[in-house]
Amino acid sequence: MDIIQKVKEAKQGDKEALLQLVMAQKDEYYRLAYSYMGSKHDALDVLEEMIVIVYEKVHQLKKPESFYSWSKTILVNRCKDLVKKQKKVVLIKEWRDQMEESNANQQSIPDPYQSKEQEIDIHALLESINIDQAEAIKLKYFHDLDYKSISKMTNVSVGTVKSRIFHGLRKMKHLYGGDLREKS
Repeated sequence: MDIIQKVKEAKQGDKEALLQLVMAQKDEYYRLAYSYMGSKHDALDVLEEMIVIVYEKVHQLKKPESFYSWSKTILVNRCKDLVKKQKKVVLIKEWRDQMEESNANQQSIPDPYQSKEQEIDIHALLESINIDQAEAIKLKYFHDLDYKSISKMTNVSVGTVKSRIFHGLRKMKHLYGGDLREKS
């Protein structure tokens, strides 16, 4: 699919072109929304809102090649707004449910019990650090985004993103007992 051509078509009001663009990365959008919202229902709701906003504002997009980073930034901002509005707290059980879903999509897991314990530990540690640090760490390591993309999504400088990740990981390491590597 030619992304630039599809974006041009979408900018001219072609709903099908926009739908094709969104569907091409629907899993990434969903995982990103779910990581903020913590539930399937809320993630799907915020995705619907993001699609409407993107459709209404796609004509404002200056660089067609930036469509995905632009639309993901809209998604992140919408998620943040809703979380703030709902004052929602994501519980560890919901994170476990998310991880079980993602593990079900993977081919094999060497030791499911050890892996599950590590996931719970990581999510508990993320909940114990600054929310901005946790957000940056999740975007970097759960969604494999680069510093520049995280910077755009969170409206802070690349240096701030790096600092948040560094200090967040350092605090997590301290809380975990000094070593984030697997313990035997």
